[in-house]
Amino acid sequence: MVWQQVYDPFGNMVISTMLAAIPVVVMLVSLGFLHIKAHLAAGLGLLAALIVAVFAYGMPAAMAGKAALLGGFTGLLPIGWIVLNIIFLQQLSEQNGSFKVLQSSLSGITDDRRLQLLLIAFCFGAFFEGAAGFGTPVAVTAGILIGLGFSPLAASGLSLIANTAPVAFGALGTPVITLAKVHGYDLMDVTAMIGRQLPFFSLLVPFWLIWAFAGRKAMMEIWPALLVTGLSFAIPQYLVSNFIGPELVDIIAAIVSMVSLILFLRVWQPKKIWLSPNLKGHEDDGGHVSVPVPEPVQHYSRAELVRAWTPWAILTAFVFVWGLPPVKAFLDKLFVAKFPIEGLHNLIMKMPPVVPKAHPEAAVYVLNLLSATGTGILLAAIVGALVMKYKPTEIVRTFGRTFWLVRYSLITIVLMLALGTLTRFSGTDTTLGLAFANSGVLYPFFGTLMGWLGVSMTGSDTASNVLFGGMQRVAAEQLGLSPNLMGAANSSGGVMGKMIDAQSIVVASTATRWFNHEGDILRYVFFHSIALAALVGLFVTLQAYVWPFSAMVK
Repeated sequence: MVWQQVYDPFGNMVISTMLAAIPVVVMLVSLGFLHIKAHLAAGLGLLAALIVAVFAYGMPAAMAGKAALLGGFTGLLPIGWIVLNIIFLQQLSEQNGSFKVLQSSLSGITDDRRLQLLLIAFCFGAFFEGAAGFGTPVAVTAGILIGLGFSPLAASGLSLIANTAPVAFGALGTPVITLAKVHGYDLMDVTAMIGRQLPFFSLLVPFWLIWAFAGRKAMMEIWPALLVTGLSFAIPQYLVSNFIGPELVDIIAAIVSMVSLILFLRVWQPKKIWLSPNLKGHEDDGGHVSVPVPEPVQHYSRAELVRAWTPWAILTAFVFVWGLPPVKAFLDKLFVAKFPIEGLHNLIMKMPPVVPKAHPEAAVYVLNLLSATGTGILLAAIVGALVMKYKPTEIVRTFGRTFWLVRYSLITIVLMLALGTLTRFSGTDTTLGLAFANSGVLYPFFGTLMGWLGVSMTGSDTASNVLFGGMQRVAAEQLGLSPNLMGAANSSGGVMGKMIDAQSIVVASTATRWFNHEGDILRYVFFHSIALAALVGLFVTLQAYVWPFSAMVK
């Protein structure tokens, strides 16, 4: 039986939109305000989504259950698999004492916590976003920051804020490549358009990050370093996206920015060294770590420094190689299993105006265990453990302890992906998107927020582009706007929703082992997410209507 999605089941968009919002509201209120544990909040949200899908939207109950099941499997692989193996590597490094050596080596570059944060969360994180995406950058950077003594809220929240501007070109350009392939955009044109939006925010985010960490005055004390970091990322981001393509935008920009900042710090250091790892203004809600009396920096031998950095260098190499399309294709030839979900695959029809004409929704679970990023991370962790002189039995025991440590986080990710997949197949998230689309002349602003909504609900800029990319194109053509402008806006606005999507928050809390504090993280980052998304919306509106910004539109 084929079921057609209905986006206004009650013939009243206000009522339909309110019903569609119930699952998201239930989960966010439970998590952020009622302080319910994350896996329970996700379960309540999923239950609400099942009730709304079946009883309000008329989705067959069997289809609803299978959609949730598909999402749960997706939560385990790739997302949960990435989280488990990143925490495994982190555990190995902590037990080995490598984090102390890492902190000492960073002190060789700068003792200033603001600049260490900038180097790790923005530059290093952007590289991992470009190479792997899918939660990897937050897991890696939050784990390193907590190991270096940053408070849990600082390590998790600031890693999330930093992981914004690079997201549209994450995983070797997957979000924009998918947008063009699924919805018929010209790949180079829409890539170039994103590259004429995000560089302005790549320049802004380093300033925003340090302001969020230490305040305005502390931010201004290091403005030269922030300017160097932002410009050295934004300029390559623009050049590569406009003249080469989407695949290497983040990787090239991140390397240029990292090298530029390190070289700049050889000739410049702030007059006042910021030593506190605490998040300013959040000392009473888990954001405080006592600052010890400064001790002389312990000097380690070159061999010790190499041994401490080697696991993370191995991780960088493995993640980069695993992300290359030829490598993925080769590994998939060795093993990949595809499971069409019987009773769901191609039996749900996505309808206009979301798409130009009705078409069936595929529902296939792909078990690509060998080519999954998490597998590359696991192998990197094992090789790194051997370099750190772990015995095989110690490696196995550490992996078992890690699995037990993150068990509730894995359950949470499964439930949240089940919720997100169900809302996509039931059409409730499309109803929310249509509410933004009916905004007339203000559509450039609200269309950008549609992308923000898509990522905050699905946890993926790629999924948001699949979900709303067609609607953006149709609405733009009806309003006389550039389809490339609004397709790009969907992705550019979406990156600011990444910091509040439930799976990213769970990844951050797990990486910092700040379990059951997902609500604290959500409350902290929510303002930053909506404020930055609104700024992107305003910028897109200027590009739509106001010269000279409109001259940037392809």
